[in-house]
Amino acid sequence: MASGKKTLTKVVQDAIDEGATTVEEIHKAIADLPLKMLEQSDLLKGSAKRVKRVQDHSIGAIYNLIREINEKAGTFASDLLAEAAKRRSAREGAATKPHAARQAARR
Repeated sequence: MASGKKTLTKVVQDAIDEGATTVEEIHKAIADLPLKMLEQSDLLKGSAKRVKRVQDHSIGAIYNLIREINEKAGTFASDLLAEAAKRRSAREGAATKPHAARQAARR
C-alpha cells in the first residue's frame, strides 16, 4: 500500500467496518425506543437508564467483536494472498530460468 492505493482486502475490511457501525447505530436506536418511554416515568427513570447502559455496552461488545473478527480475517486474507503471490512469482521465475540458460549456452 506504499503507492497510496488500497488493497482489495483493505477495501472489503473498511466496508465491513462501516457496515457494522451503521447497523450498530440502527440497532441501538431501535433498542432505545422502549427505554425512552420508560425514562418518562418517574418511577422507572433510574432503572431505565441503568438498563440502557447495560444494553449499550452489550450491543457495543457484539459489534466490536464483529470488527475484531473482520480485522483478523483481513490479516489472514492478506497473508494468504501474499503467499500466493510469492508462489506465483517463484513459478514464473523457475519457468524463465531454462529459457535464460539456453540463451546463455548459445552465446
